[in-house]
Amino acid sequence: MANHKSAIKRYKQNDKRRELNRDHRSRMRTFVKKFRTALETGDVEVARTALADSLKVIEQTKSRGVIHGNTASRLVSRLTLSFNKLNAAA
Repeated sequence: MANHKSAIKRYKQNDKRRELNRDHRSRMRTFVKKFRTALETGDVEVARTALADSLKVIEQTKSRGVIHGNTASRLVSRLTLSFNKLNAAA
């Protein structure tokens, strides 16, 4: 544990930030998982709405600095590609 007052404050700030980051990352993963399950069912309309929700949450997570911009772009690209494959097959 930290000894200096400033180090104690920094410890508390880091702990709070870590919890918030974990919440945002978990929320993003939940939305992505909902989209992937919608893909597996093969319902295009449900997948379309789930994709829109997922992309919105990914963008929010990126803007908060929880994930890197390139990671967000890669995830968006892969999700969109998988939706386009489903849409073309339907």
